[in-house]
Amino acid sequence: MIRLSDLQMKEVISVVDGRRLGFIVDLEIDVKTGKIVALILADRDSKGGFFSKAEEIQVLWKQILRIGEDVILVKESIDQRTLMLP
Repeated sequence: MIRLSDLQMKEVISVVDGRRLGFIVDLEIDVKTGKIVALILADRDSKGGFFSKAEEIQVLWKQILRIGEDVILVKESIDQRTLMLP
């Protein structure tokens, strides 16, 4: 079993291009099944303004290839920044 606080310490890395996507800030959970649907990351390249927060990246649970000791490896499709939220 792993805690959210443990997941938040791991950096999320894309295996497609080795890009560092960031760290987990939230989870999306299906309330009917109780299963995690997606990880929500703060976009490393987006800076939030004084009155706005940085954009978020949504990594679907099915995109996770491996959860290691220090990193989480994910596979994103090249045309996808859904991995991105609007």
